[in-house]
Amino acid sequence: MSSTPEPNTQHFAQVVAELGEKIPVVAATAIFNDRGVKVVEKGASINLTLYDRLTQHNLSLPIEDSVRCAEVISAAAIHRCAHETLNEIAFFGRMAPDARSRNVLLDAVSKVTLPEPIAFQLTIAQKVRPEIFRTLIRTALTAAWLAKTPLLSRFDMGMAATAGLLHDIGMLHIDPVLLQPEHQLDRNQRRQLYSHPLVSTALIDRHHQYPKEVIRAVREHHEYQDGSGYPQNLAGDEISQLGRMLSLATVVAAMFSPGRSSPELRLSVLLRMNTHRYDNTLSQQVIGLMRPATEGSPGGLTLNDDPVQSLLNIDAALKRWPGSLSGDANVSPARRNEIKRLGDHVAQIHRALASVGATTEQLALLGNDAIDEHLQLEMSLLAREAAWQLRTLARQTRRRFKIGPGEDFPSALQDWLNAVDTLVTDIARVEPTGASMTSPTHLAS
Repeated sequence: MSSTPEPNTQHFAQVVAELGEKIPVVAATAIFNDRGVKVVEKGASINLTLYDRLTQHNLSLPIEDSVRCAEVISAAAIHRCAHETLNEIAFFGRMAPDARSRNVLLDAVSKVTLPEPIAFQLTIAQKVRPEIFRTLIRTALTAAWLAKTPLLSRFDMGMAATAGLLHDIGMLHIDPVLLQPEHQLDRNQRRQLYSHPLVSTALIDRHHQYPKEVIRAVREHHEYQDGSGYPQNLAGDEISQLGRMLSLATVVAAMFSPGRSSPELRLSVLLRMNTHRYDNTLSQQVIGLMRPATEGSPGGLTLNDDPVQSLLNIDAALKRWPGSLSGDANVSPARRNEIKRLGDHVAQIHRALASVGATTEQLALLGNDAIDEHLQLEMSLLAREAAWQLRTLARQTRRRFKIGPGEDFPSALQDWLNAVDTLVTDIARVEPTGASMTSPTHLAS
């Protein structure tokens, strides 16, 4: 997965053609295929009528290098969208509570260097995939804010803003059906989605205008501290400082997608339950900015009927992990090592539950007292996030144990997997607290 894939011409040609239906897009030069045959004349309008022609050929140059549009995105437009985000979302407004800090943050985001092909792709995001564009703006603001410390310079803030604004342009080159939250991914589609950090990296690296730290951070924006991320499964100090900022900034940005209820509470739960994934110092910086108790009612979020019992069941399932298999002579050394590694993930989830007061022993302190709506909401989110992590662990177990044809899992492990499958299915609407097609939590499964 770590080799650099080629951006998908077919899917990107589709969004280029869709842009041409909204604003004028023309061929800046004649477009040739890789055999030297002219496919499109210079000056021709690019729209859906040319889509088939563009996708039937392997083009000699990337489409974004061959076309121009009349209304390419400007620094002023980026500044305006970032300013609207600070005004309209209270959480982001707290990042810049005064005029001076606001100007510093907006300057970092709006002064990102944009070669014409990059500006063209951001224009597509703005006009054709507006939620991707708004997510890029939120990510850029968050990354720049995380970099705004006494130890880092304006240049560092600029690099963080650049990485945040450009990290997901690879999403314009994947099948748009994968952006639909209700779509169930098959293995090939999941692989395509997992490749988008590498596609984004290739798209921005080809222009040789961005610092190597920015390129590296874009490649790392779905890497996690515990090594469970992708595309390279980096861990700890293998991930750059800017990469750690960007990884956290992406989940913050995803949490505030339109229509998501109680985003600050969701984010608080996610960060407290994922201390093994995100840089703790940076996470505490984000948590310190949140006001989840002031968000009001849970809105459209369905509460778990008995979140305490769900958490008790999850805690019990974690304690039943068959870790003794790591010392079983009937299991191969490679599989014993995988059991040990997976056991470390079990321990991480259990520590996360303990850190939020959700183990069996801690929940017993609640007694039989009724819990108020806000606490029920928080515990429902804790149960869903823990269930999602447990389901992810079960999937990783099946993948890493590598059962061959005619083989079976050891009975203790199969019993555990069956119990987990039943448990997570029984928890209503199992979803991570940040469930969306661009949420790192969702993709980690």
